[in-house]
Amino acid sequence: MKKILKTVGIILLVIIALIAVGLFLLSKVPSAPKDYTKTVETGGEIETRYMNKGSYKVKHFTAEADEVLVKHLVYYPADLESSDQKYPVIFSLNGTGIAGSKYTAVFEHFASWGFIVLGNEDPSTGFGITADKMYDFIVQQNADKNSPLYDKIDFNNIGLIGHSQGGAGVFSALSIVETSDKYKTGIAFSPTHEEMAHALTWMYDLEKVTVPVLMMAGTETDFETQSVIPIDKMNAMFDKLASGVKVMARRTGADHGKMLYSANGYAAAWFMWQLQGDSDAAKAFTGNNPELLSNPLYQDQRIDLSE
Repeated sequence: MKKILKTVGIILLVIIALIAVGLFLLSKVPSAPKDYTKTVETGGEIETRYMNKGSYKVKHFTAEADEVLVKHLVYYPADLESSDQKYPVIFSLNGTGIAGSKYTAVFEHFASWGFIVLGNEDPSTGFGITADKMYDFIVQQNADKNSPLYDKIDFNNIGLIGHSQGGAGVFSALSIVETSDKYKTGIAFSPTHEEMAHALTWMYDLEKVTVPVLMMAGTETDFETQSVIPIDKMNAMFDKLASGVKVMARRTGADHGKMLYSANGYAAAWFMWQLQGDSDAAKAFTGNNPELLSNPLYQDQRIDLSE
């Protein structure tokens, strides 16, 4: 009997060790593939154009943050260093367990289109406070003559993007935190739905979100996706948003995790439209035939441009 128990104990230790190794290796795997801009399928000309990288070469640096954000991850167009112009900014809010350093390919993609992009390592972005802290950071960087971002921030054009808990964080930042009036637009990918978010004390108020919003999720029916943002909850949230410009859609066949990057062609187009005034990008969502409505890779599309 002792021999059997010893054998069972050894087997359990081996299993635990294998699980630990697996989790460690998983932690090292990027959550957004480095080459996703080349490998993700697209279903329209505009989506394809903005899923590709833009014309800007990209540089980046990191800076220390507090014990929650840990560090700021900053990606920006290399031309910025020799330019006199100011650049629009995108803040990225993490999903649960997905630190910004695991999807830097997304930051590089957006930066290649002419944006300063900020990420961080905060595991608790749902309260929206993360956005406040990043805002304070760019204010400091804009005033620091030793920073590459010195006098380069376009404070009239700051956007937010978040996935899962980060999507809830976007709505929180746009509705309840101190700097909510500083942000021009928001993108929420697979945001934690309102009822669940409130149960987790992420108390965003969609009726106070008045800036343009793009909300997307995947259709794959795994448990996590359905519990985070089922279609009935998504439609209810869309109806409640006070935004005069709001768009929603679901990516066919995409699961919760893949929504971190699989719809970034339209995310880039949205930011180009909202923060850079790109009229070609706007055609994905506006006009008589918005591309998003006819894209076969999406369903449950809704566009409200009533303003």
